[in-house]
Amino acid sequence: MRFLDEDEELNPIVSAVNLVDVFLVIIAALLIALAQNPLNVFSSDNVTVVKNAGKPNMEVIVKEGKEIKQYKSTGDIGSGEGMRAGVAYKMADGSFVYVPEGEKQAVNGGNTNE
Repeated sequence: MRFLDEDEELNPIVSAVNLVDVFLVIIAALLIALAQNPLNVFSSDNVTVVKNAGKPNMEVIVKEGKEIKQYKSTGDIGSGEGMRAGVAYKMADGSFVYVPEGEKQAVNGGNTNE
């Protein structure tokens, strides 16, 4: 019975089994990390992620259900699509008055007169 006398340290299959165990632990850790990711495609949560906030290369990633949208900043301040809707005036007491566009009103000390 020669096989019973062999030392386990000399058997190469024992070290291969240990490597398989290590890789299984690593794979399990990676799967847990993937499941914890807020942008996981398998979850139905609504998530908004802001990358590089306040910098010219800022990105906003919005996940609604299974749909993911990515918005990138151009770095330009005040740019975009839209039109002027009116004018806001800051009063002496610190309050603001908004005058919609198209209405001809003058703001004088909080009173509007024509």
